Order: sequence, then C-alpha cells, then structure tokens
Amino acid sequence: MASFQFSTQGVAVKAIRTANREISGVIPAPGTHEILTRLEKVESRSMHGQIPLVWDQAKDFSVFDHAGNKWIDFTSTIFVANVGHSNPSVLAAAAKSISNEMIACYAYPNVERAAYLEKLIEFAGGNFEKAFLLSAGTEATEAAMKLMKMHGKKNGKKQNLVLAITGNWHGRTLGAQVLSSNTSQREWISHPETETVHIPFPYNEKLTIPAEDFLRNSIDELLAAGIDFKTDICGVMLETFQGWGAYFYPKEYVQELRRLCDEFGVLLAFDEMQAGFGRTGKNFGYEHYEVQADLLCCGKGMGGGLPISGVIGSAEVMDLPDIGNMSSTHSGNPLISAVGTAVLKELEEKNLVSIAEKNGKLLHEELRKLMGAFPDQIQQINGIGMIAAIIFKERFVGPGNATAISLITEKCFQKGLLVVHTGRESIKIGPPLTISTDALIEGVSVIHEAMSEVF
Repeated sequence: MASFQFSTQGVAVKAIRTANREISGVIPAPGTHEILTRLEKVESRSMHGQIPLVWDQAKDFSVFDHAGNKWIDFTSTIFVANVGHSNPSVLAAAAKSISNEMIACYAYPNVERAAYLEKLIEFAGGNFEKAFLLSAGTEATEAAMKLMKMHGKKNGKKQNLVLAITGNWHGRTLGAQVLSSNTSQREWISHPETETVHIPFPYNEKLTIPAEDFLRNSIDELLAAGIDFKTDICGVMLETFQGWGAYFYPKEYVQELRRLCDEFGVLLAFDEMQAGFGRTGKNFGYEHYEVQADLLCCGKGMGGGLPISGVIGSAEVMDLPDIGNMSSTHSGNPLISAVGTAVLKELEEKNLVSIAEKNGKLLHEELRKLMGAFPDQIQQINGIGMIAAIIFKERFVGPGNATAISLITEKCFQKGLLVVHTGRESIKIGPPLTISTDALIEGVSVIHEAMSEVF
C-alpha cells in the first residue's frame, strides 16, 4: 500500500449532488493537507497511507468531512460499523452508561457485563457456553492461541503447534503475526516456526483435485516434514474468509478439517473479525461451512464502532486458565458491555442479519454486472452477504503494488464513494448492514464510472 501515494492536495473534480453523495469541486477538501502534515510530524508512519479523507462525522452509511462533503461508505470503517455509524441505540447505551458515573472497574463484577455475556452466548448459539472479553481483535487471536496451547499441553501434544493457513491475516502483535504467513511483515520475529506451522490456502480456481484431498495432501506433507497432525498439532486457526480478497474456503475442505480435529483432539478456531455479527448474512460467517467451532475470535462489528473484542468457546476450554491467569485491563467494562448489548439488540430487532443476506444478493448481482462490463479487467467477484472483493487480473498489478486498482479507489473517493484500499489486486467492499438498496446500487455504479475512466 505504501508504494502508491494518494494526492493530499486538492484536485478539481466534478461537483456531485445526489440523495446519497455530495461532492464539492475540490477533493480532498481544502485544509486536508495541513491536517495530514500535522499528523505526519507527531504520529508513527504505520498509521498513514489511507485515502486522504479527514473524517468529521459518520452517520448510518454516510461519511462527512469538515467541508460538508458526503460519501457512501462501502467500508464500514474496515467492517466495524455493521449496525451503522453512530447508531442511535449504541449512542444512547453509551450515554446512559457514562451518566452512571462508572466507566471502568477492571475485573470487578458489574451488572452490564453479566447482561452482555448472557446475550452474547445466546447470540452465538451452538456449543458455546462462555466468553472472555478484550479490547482489540488481535488480543482475541492471541487469547485463542493461548487457550489452544493450554489445551494441547493438557492433552499431551508433543510439539504443541497451532496450524494456520498461508495468506490469512490475524493481527499485528507477536502471536497474531506468527499465525500469519506474511514473511516480510513478521521478519522481526526470531523463531516463528517454534509456535506455528502453515499449510496452503485452497483457492477454488486453482484446485485440480477435491478440496478434502487437497487438505489431506497438505497434512501428509507436514508429516513428511516431521510434524504429525495427531500428536503435534494442538489447534487450527482459520480466518473465516481470507481477508484481503474475501476468499471463502470450499465447504468440503472445512468439513474434512473438522473431522480430523475431532479424530485427533485438535481445537478448531475461527477468526471472525470481519465475518462476525451479521456481515455474511449469518450471525457468524463460519456457519456457512455447516460445522461446529471450538473457539470464535470476535471484534470489529462487535462494538458498533467502540473497542471491544472477545473469544467465545466451551466452558471446558474457556476455563483452562486459572483465576487471574487471563485478564485484560478494560475487559468487560460497563460502558463497552452496554454498547455490546445495544449492538446485539439492533441486529435482532432490526433483523439485520436477514437483511444482510437479502441485500448481499443484490450487491453481488450488481457486482456480477460490473464484471460483465469489464471481463478483460476483472478476474472474479468473491464474498457472501455484505462482504465482497473485486479481484483484478494480474496484468493490472504492478511490481509491489496495484497501481490501476489504487487509481480506481482514488477515483471512487473523488466521486463520493469509499471502498477499502487493500494495496493488492483487490478492492474490498463491506457497507454497513443498514445501507439502503438505492445507495448500494449507486455505489456500484460509481465503481463502474471509476473503472471506465481508469481503463
């Protein structure tokens, strides 16, 4: 992403005024460059490189800058605002909690936490009995990794490794990056191979054999390298879909993996950061595979824009750490617990999970039309429900970056649409589940316009 630089200086663009978009004649708005320059002087550069939009307000599926420009949001601020930006029920729950004059209480009990955890377990359904709350998604993957290793040690696993999949992404802390396979981003870690092992992702279009055979071949290759799934693997961590490109696994692959985990006493965890809380048209994305999960790692859409994450599992696994052995400073504080409850109520009372399934079909129908209009540029459309990725053909991806795709992202920005800039051969789409159908269709039409101009 760093190899492409968005223009931070105002560019003259066509003025736009629709029910869902409002763009003045200059984008980014005057004053944007000065704010970005101030940040550059005092903030780590790792936070920079996004579309040069200084957010001023965000409501439902709309984002506004300080000059009053208005964008359709196809990002949900990286799949966080599932129930819509500044959801009134979420704001009301936060305000009520703050008015009680108790924001934090560490691990001491509070009524809001009890109410939230009860509702969260009910929402998760299945075999889930307990949860552990944290603040950020990467903390949840770290906690799940700890639980899997504790379970493996208890059950006599020899190397006690966590199995992960190449190309998946689980966060930026030590354990989370050990789970990821991006060697350039984890080169600061001395010995990642002592904790995890990776097998290849089963890309549907590249499979020449049944998906379950592809998995078994991968397990056989591990055995040839001295790693026995039966005796050495304590857990498997799957990103429910491969984040950068919304690639879902073949169902048969996950079902065979579940069978192997059951046979050899291995825990199966799903990283549901992007897939959870209605995003795919189900409560959790792993449900599309029709398997039971042992652990769910949650975040993003869990808090409606406020920082909350968690791990959900069986009582047997969740109670492996002794009292005080796994806690977090802000875990389950009253404010965030009240907000979490409000998010779940919004999902249920507004039927947003079913709406995501219905509108997801519309979104993908519109994207397939887009692919039909650009068959020489678009390789495929991925995703389920309100998550999608446009995968572009390799010839449009320059060395080390995706220049044409970044230009499309910038054109969309100038036309009043925000999409996720991956810096790869994809553009990601994930609007709030509350988006109107006309805004959904209008947003895809903007992508069409931008592609027409770039190509």
